[in-house]
Amino acid sequence: MNAEDVKGFFASRDTLDMEQYLVLDYYLECVGDIETALAHFCSEQSTAQWKRVGIDEDFRPVHAAKVIGLEIVEELSQLSYPVKHAETGKIHACRVTIAHPHCNFGPKIPNLLTAVCGEGTFFTPGVPVVKLMDIAFPDTYLADFEGPRFGIEGLRNILHAHGRPIFFGVVKPNIGLSPEEFCEIAHQSWLGGLDIAKDDEMLADVTWSAMADRAAHLGEARRKAEAETGEPKIYLANITDEVDSLIEKHDVAVRNGANALLLNALPVGLSAVRMLSNYTQVPLIGHFPFIASFSRMEKYGIHSRVMTKLQRLAGLDAVIMPGFGDRMMTPEEEVVENIEECTKPMGHIKPCLPVPGGSDSALTLETVYRKVGNVDFGFVPGRGVFGHPMGPKAGAMSIRQAWEAIEKGVSIESYSQSHPELKAMLDLAVARK
Repeated sequence: MNAEDVKGFFASRDTLDMEQYLVLDYYLECVGDIETALAHFCSEQSTAQWKRVGIDEDFRPVHAAKVIGLEIVEELSQLSYPVKHAETGKIHACRVTIAHPHCNFGPKIPNLLTAVCGEGTFFTPGVPVVKLMDIAFPDTYLADFEGPRFGIEGLRNILHAHGRPIFFGVVKPNIGLSPEEFCEIAHQSWLGGLDIAKDDEMLADVTWSAMADRAAHLGEARRKAEAETGEPKIYLANITDEVDSLIEKHDVAVRNGANALLLNALPVGLSAVRMLSNYTQVPLIGHFPFIASFSRMEKYGIHSRVMTKLQRLAGLDAVIMPGFGDRMMTPEEEVVENIEECTKPMGHIKPCLPVPGGSDSALTLETVYRKVGNVDFGFVPGRGVFGHPMGPKAGAMSIRQAWEAIEKGVSIESYSQSHPELKAMLDLAVARK
């Protein structure tokens, strides 16, 4: 590109109608001349060749992605990752803000992703290291999306669960239980105080636990638990499958007794999530398989907050995400950012429930609550309920007791002296040290 061509991919924010653009925040490592590399970066994800040979025209004013902010962070001695590239010259780490005209792809998540983190983005000359850090949508773009059908308030209203976290439980063992065995321990956990008993993300429609059978058993157990406790309950059935069978799986699960549905959102695709959100009349909740494979590296890939935001946009009522603690290998600030993306203002799109998870129990509830900073979250132990030494009913009771201690402003150690279910978890933690 010559100098005049490069200028066509730079603009100031105040010269653009920002309602016509998505705002993209990237971390980039550029090789050689920075402005030339960034012009290529914008060109490749938008216009590419911006006119026909021999014709006086220029598609860049309407269709080009444009750099509207640039911070050169530092000069590097080498790339952060050994990406093979042909360019030579100095290497600079940059934070770059780009305005991308959404008329290029419209309100279609697959096409959006193709543009902002597809071939044009990750195969640009002079930009071998790329991480999409954030994306912001104008109201004109959000207007074509429905977002969550229920969201936080809808889930709370279904469960009559106000002023506290919503308590999930991942039925364990996650693989191997028959529908009858699964049903019994889920029923016990509801009796102990869980709001939602859920399939694990790896348990779907399998020969030894068919969805129709499992949903029928769990639907009956759920209704029984509701009658016994006087509290509404949810059975969250995992219908993750091939896309062409999702509607059928939805119908089978709901007809047989599931009153909320789990999807592994990224494996099935966000377009499939959006389709089901528009179709279903029950809450739709997403799980996070696949996300670490492109978000974990600090300076390459796509930041997890982008995918959290897109899951909310696609219509998930709750987003289960990697939570706090070493097992999830996610920086605490990143967990907090993902939680905030579920609830911060987003045009007319409802807030969805953030559910940070990973090795939680009654002993971690206060820590999670303090880090979230409010009660609008889901708490999702697995073994913390179903591995309790006194059984799943006691495991669920220990969660509720831990919350009672928080509400009363007393330590779980002192509260456990009169609550044996909570004390058993404390004793188990001591024994494992």
